[in-house]
Amino acid sequence: MTRTVYVNGDYLPEDAARVSIFDRGFLMADAVYEVVSVLDGRLLDFDGHMARLDRSLDALAIANPLSHDDYLAAHRELVDRNAITDGLVYLQVTRGNPGDRDFAYPPEDTPPTVVMFTQAKPGLADAPAARTGWKVVGVEDLRWGRRDIKTVQLLYPSMAKMEARARGADDAWLTEAGHVTEGTSNNAYIVRGGVIVTRELSRDILHGITRAAVLRFAREAQMTVEERPFTIAEAQQADEAFVTSASAFVMPVVEIDGKKVGDGTVGPVATRLREIYLEESRKAAI
Repeated sequence: MTRTVYVNGDYLPEDAARVSIFDRGFLMADAVYEVVSVLDGRLLDFDGHMARLDRSLDALAIANPLSHDDYLAAHRELVDRNAITDGLVYLQVTRGNPGDRDFAYPPEDTPPTVVMFTQAKPGLADAPAARTGWKVVGVEDLRWGRRDIKTVQLLYPSMAKMEARARGADDAWLTEAGHVTEGTSNNAYIVRGGVIVTRELSRDILHGITRAAVLRFAREAQMTVEERPFTIAEAQQADEAFVTSASAFVMPVVEIDGKKVGDGTVGPVATRLREIYLEESRKAAI
């Protein structure tokens, strides 16, 4: 079955969808995006993703062309048309098509480009890796300095992920000035003596929507959270490690740079947080 996608208000077969070669998202990576997970046909953390979309667009001075209700209606329409039970909805907003290539921003009345599509992920919440854990490796963080803006500038994270795979790992933890910033597409955590440690919010990391939910659930469950930087060496000595993201939810990490974390198996804190996150997120899904 051909997917139905969304392009600037139209629902089209994916092979009929078109965006101009002069679109600044294509030429300049002048665009932001969000990915909303779908479980049981319902959207997870939708309001959080919309709030972050607003922040990203504001930071780049791109006018948001749609309301949150418009986005919600489009997400639901795509989920319905593509019969998505478990999966993802990808949303991208660019500065639009100025009609030619120029480093200067186009006129303010240039309409932004909005595209959306779905990806089916059957059994998304039951990923086998959640029972075995990921292996990660440290890679130098060479991204630009505004990682809090969710732009489509994803080449370096892609390069880091491919380096991780070449080294026999599932993902990379990016490091800067000796400390872990985050994973290639996720936020990073360790657990030491029952304390959950993760880097504090700043321009250095993406302000993860799943991160915010998981930390809230952890505190509600009387778990101790400490927001501060940590090193690869400290992570290797931790009792547990894990990552969070919209598509991986809470994913345990059992090996870092070839060294087992704890006893090398999935730990109780990550397991419990994944259970809580999925349970509470399903309740609140729309």
